[in-house]
Amino acid sequence: MRNAVVVAAAVGTAVAVVAAGALIKRWKLMKEQRLKHARNIIRRFARECGTPVSKLWQVADDLVSHMKASLASPSSDESSSLSTLNMIISNVTSLPNGDEEGFFYGVNLHGTNLLFLCARLGGKNKPISDLQREEVSIPPHVLAGSSMEITDFVVTEIANFVSSHPVIDEDDNSKRKMNLGFTLSFPVDDALPFTGTTFQRKNSNDPVRKGLMKDLNKALKNLGTKMHVFALVDETIGGLAGGRYYNRDSVAAITLAMRTNAAYTEPSEDPNSPELVISMEWGNFRSPHLPLTSFDTRLDSESSNPGSGVFEKLISGMYLGEIVRLVLLKLAHETALFGSKVPPKLMIPYGLSSPDMAAMHQDTSEDREVVGEKLNEIFGINNSSLVARELVAEVCDIVTERGARLAGAGIVGIIKKLDRIEKRKSVVTVEGGLYEHYRIFRNYLHSSVWQMLGKDFSDNVIVEHSHGGTGTGALFLAAAQTHKSPSPDS
Repeated sequence: MRNAVVVAAAVGTAVAVVAAGALIKRWKLMKEQRLKHARNIIRRFARECGTPVSKLWQVADDLVSHMKASLASPSSDESSSLSTLNMIISNVTSLPNGDEEGFFYGVNLHGTNLLFLCARLGGKNKPISDLQREEVSIPPHVLAGSSMEITDFVVTEIANFVSSHPVIDEDDNSKRKMNLGFTLSFPVDDALPFTGTTFQRKNSNDPVRKGLMKDLNKALKNLGTKMHVFALVDETIGGLAGGRYYNRDSVAAITLAMRTNAAYTEPSEDPNSPELVISMEWGNFRSPHLPLTSFDTRLDSESSNPGSGVFEKLISGMYLGEIVRLVLLKLAHETALFGSKVPPKLMIPYGLSSPDMAAMHQDTSEDREVVGEKLNEIFGINNSSLVARELVAEVCDIVTERGARLAGAGIVGIIKKLDRIEKRKSVVTVEGGLYEHYRIFRNYLHSSVWQMLGKDFSDNVIVEHSHGGTGTGALFLAAAQTHKSPSPDS
């Protein structure tokens, strides 16, 4: 009897072991299948995001066509049917030549923040000196007021800054009126009267913008501040001014930050103004050759501006992290990459910023430690496997490479429009945190330009970081305008 019990127990144990082994085998098989499915999703995504040189040239050629169509149309309404670019001709009629010297002031507006700057320029062979910055946020109660109340606040803060940072060692400073550079970095808060001034109309001399500058200058005069606002322009034009100050071959500037834009110079037929300064508004550029995926379609449909900003949604810092999040969400749903339950925080739109994405992408540790930390910190994923972390980094790489290479194609398109690829050296300045701090993005952008131009012409186009940092373009614009002619008396 005892032997029978022992035999039965042994048989039962063996059956349990076999069953457990079968479960483990099934679990391993399921895990392998899920991992295979995850890799297939990523492989397909990479294929759809592909940017071979041939496609980059198609994008660049389309950009040139849109630039020409927009410039040829007399109004923004007509150009909208022919081109996705606004191509706004700025009322900045003079860029620096590098000979400007003196002490200058500038203002940069971003969101609801005002950045005031002043500095001394000593010529292109000397660095900026005596640079002072001061940032002020526009309070909510001011934002809730009228446009005139907001304008009065801005002007009062300008006067306070000038009073706190007087011109150093300048002759007749008390007598002359100084030009004030004023740039805008979008997005600008919708409550501000500046929102519709610089980017809604094809002609820079529209009555809305001229009226606002008149209001600013009137308020400055009422305060007794010897300042004159001569233009309201996109900060990208300020970047172009900075590039031109240090190099006369500087013909274009690109902003690659949370948002994106491009500005460049076009020869003018006006003898009094040898070149036009144009803000392209290239974030709205659209082409059938852009490598769009289902994730891009979803991002666009769920955005605040569906159907608009197609190029911007592919290359700017505001959207790169969101594309990565949407891919990771699909992987979580279909392959349980982060566990049997989809992490709730992974379902929150725009939870992944481009700086955090860059930190994960540029993690060189053997076990992708930074990736694991960011997944836990941002999405609450605290038990990610090494394989999962490697796949996350791969998704970041795909999105980054596509965005950077498309931005590079845009740069080449501008140089082609100017007919300078084969004939002349061209310098393009790039500003913005995406370019400055995201090393891999920057490297991909440079390599795309080199690959497109080939060894024969790649040395003709130099892409470099902007001079002076955020907002300093306003100073260079003020210097150029002051050097061009004396400031008006009213």
